[in-house]
Amino acid sequence: MLTDKEMLQIAERYLKKLEEEGVEAMISSNDTIKKPYGNIYFYNSKKFILTGDFRYAVGGNAPFLVEKEAGRVVTFSTSGTLDSDIQSYENGTMTPSLDLYWYPDEDRFDYK
Repeated sequence: MLTDKEMLQIAERYLKKLEEEGVEAMISSNDTIKKPYGNIYFYNSKKFILTGDFRYAVGGNAPFLVEKEAGRVVTFSTSGTLDSDIQSYENGTMTPSLDLYWYPDEDRFDYK
């Protein structure tokens, strides 16, 4: 079972992975949602979070979950609502995609 600190470290590693696309990302720590099974993190560009200037905001930056049990990252969709994604996760009906899960110990994405 991971602590909040360990889950945050995984979340930051995941953002580093995303930064390979060219934008320095940062977790919006005030918006973290804590669930019994893990924490849901929100992020945006570091410039946007520090300045609030919408010119630096990133689009398509869906929140993601770090699972407390295994440390796996679950990426949520940008096409629906977060509430529906959480409900789909909780009842095991998330739509598979090639990047649905990120396994930090193996640095790989998978659909299962």
